[in-house]
Formats: sequence, C-alpha cells, structure tokens
Amino acid sequence: MNQASETTTLGIIAGRGVYPRVLAESARAQGVDQLIAFAFKKETDRIIERHVDQVHWLNLGQLQALLDAIAASGVKTVVMAGQIKPTHLFHVRMDKALLKLLGELRERNAHSIFGAVGEELRKIGVSLEQASLFMESTMPEPGQLAGDAPTDQEQADIALGLRVAKITSQLDIGQTVVIKAGTILAVEAFEGTDKTIKRAGDLGGAGSVVVKVAKQGHDMRFDIPVIGERTLKICKRAKVSVLAIEARRTILLDRSRVIEQAAKNGLKLIAVAVERPQQEEAAVGDTL
Repeated sequence: MNQASETTTLGIIAGRGVYPRVLAESARAQGVDQLIAFAFKKETDRIIERHVDQVHWLNLGQLQALLDAIAASGVKTVVMAGQIKPTHLFHVRMDKALLKLLGELRERNAHSIFGAVGEELRKIGVSLEQASLFMESTMPEPGQLAGDAPTDQEQADIALGLRVAKITSQLDIGQTVVIKAGTILAVEAFEGTDKTIKRAGDLGGAGSVVVKVAKQGHDMRFDIPVIGERTLKICKRAKVSVLAIEARRTILLDRSRVIEQAAKNGLKLIAVAVERPQQEEAAVGDTL
C-alpha cells in the first residue's frame, strides 16, 4: 500500500535547514491538499510559512505543547523533517512531559528519543511516518553522481569507511566516517556531520574521503541521512575529494542543485550500495 498516495493532510514537525521546505514542496506536488507545520522558534526557517497552509510556532523542549497542537489540528499523519541542534538537548528548557520522557530512557540518542516521541504521538492517534515519505525521488540509486570515478586509493578508503560505519552504527554513534589514505581521521559523534568533516579537514588537510550511511537497524522515521548544499560547502572548505553516500537511504535536498554544486566544486559524489540484513531491506522497500 502506498501511504503517500492516500495522504491528503500532512503534518510536518519542522527543524532546521531546507528539508522542511523541500518536503512541503514535494508533498504538495504529489497531491497533498493541506500541509500543517509544527515549527520551533529560533530553529525553523520562517520560509516554511510560504509553503504550508498553517504553522504552529512552538518553543523547543515543550513536548506537551507540541502534542496538544498536533491533536488540536486534527492531523493524523506527521513526518519529522530537518535537524534540531544537538546541543539543545542539554541547554533547552524542557517541560514536564519531555523531562518525564527522557527520565524513562536508559540511553538518550536519536533512536530512543524520537522513538519515544513517536510512541507519544501514537497514543493520541497520530502516525509518525517514514522521513522518506514524498521524498523518494531524492534518494539515488547506486552509481556515480558527480565528478570523476574515485581512484583505487579512494575506493579503498570508501570500503574502509563502510566497514567502520557498520561497526560504529551498532553502537549508535554517528553516520559519518572520514578517511584519508587508509587512516581514519574522524568518526561522527554528537556534534553532527558538518563538524565531523571540518574536524577531519583540520587534522588531515586536503584529499579526504567522507562516507555517510544510515545506522544499522535504522528507523527510517527519523534521523535519515541527508545531504544538502550546506554539507557541500563544508566539504569544499575541508578540501574533501570524495563524498560517498548510501544509495536508496540518503536524501539529496534539491537533488539536481546538489549534484550540480558537487561537480562545480570538483567533488566526487557517489552513491554506494550497502549490504543490509534482509529485514532492514524489506522495511525500506515498503516505503519506496
């Protein structure tokens, strides 16, 4: 069953960056009649107001206000789109509902926190859907997307990055590994992809290979790998040679512009197939 084809009203829990806007445009183009955004003050770009029918502006950390706004809107299907600055987890003022939710978690990471939020949404009759909903065309198949093919050394670095990412993802660390000539320069932690790339550039200089994949056992409702023009700018500053992303599981925001910009910057952009357990592949197949 194609969830997208049956969705006429969509709620977007909108974070930072252009992802919420791109999702809204794509959903509208695919026939969604009403778009309602739940946005966060000082976090969500106000341009979202031009692309949806309603916007509910909320304070970050106020979980109950978010749940109440979603319930009052009548929306039954929501998607999370866009990032929330990682350090806000430690500095934002939290309401009782969020404090209670976090207090019940043994581990605090994207999967556990957003998974728990998804369960709270389910309790009020709202379905948190795959982050790829309406974004399927932005997720490339395996192949070279921009620039020349990687050299033999770069291919070896990609293979090493994939092996490392497979291990670190089991520990729920990050999605990104940066390698240069067989040396692991950086593994993404809580700081996010862009700062990981910058750190690697400071350490290793020009010519590194960035590998970004979805975590093993990844819940495609949230924290899906996303590449946009901002990441390409970071790659350019860090003088990255190759950006390898996981095929079929990575969203390219404004896909044609990202590919064009990568080529312009001299960045080799490649989508690589990653071996996944059969149950994971089946779960993704259900959304495409």
